Amino acid sequence: MINRLKALFGGDQAEEKLSTVEALPLAAAALLVEAACMDGDFDEDERRTITALLTNHFDLSAEEIAEVLEQAEEAVNETGQLYAFTRVVKDRFTAEERVSMIEMIWEVAYADGRVDHYESNLIRRIGGLLFVSDRDRGVAQKRVRARLGITSPSV
Repeated sequence: MINRLKALFGGDQAEEKLSTVEALPLAAAALLVEAACMDGDFDEDERRTITALLTNHFDLSAEEIAEVLEQAEEAVNETGQLYAFTRVVKDRFTAEERVSMIEMIWEVAYADGRVDHYESNLIRRIGGLLFVSDRDRGVAQKRVRARLGITSPSV
């Protein structure tokens, strides 16, 4: 597993790169896990939200989702760097899909009903790395709040 993570996130050039099918869900999951861990408490609501988001956005079985989520947690714990994860998403998602990724991250941030400053800051940084404008990031947040029935931002 460590070799797969190294291959995906900038390991030795001689190592075979992971296919898009494997790399994209793992990178997306890692960004979602990073958002879930930002407030210091990766709880079951956040885990369920991430699982649902991955299920809705990627054509993977429940077992594959569980494996991707486990690998993402390991990657986040080992690297702690956003650039490797965002690079994969930026390179393989269209502009619309990158905005959708920001929406997914907002959903994880709102999984506990509120967004703290650390989560908001993380989403701002990820948006910049994904080349998602402040305006698009704000519109994405409003769509998530409307979808979740949250009337005002927490931050």
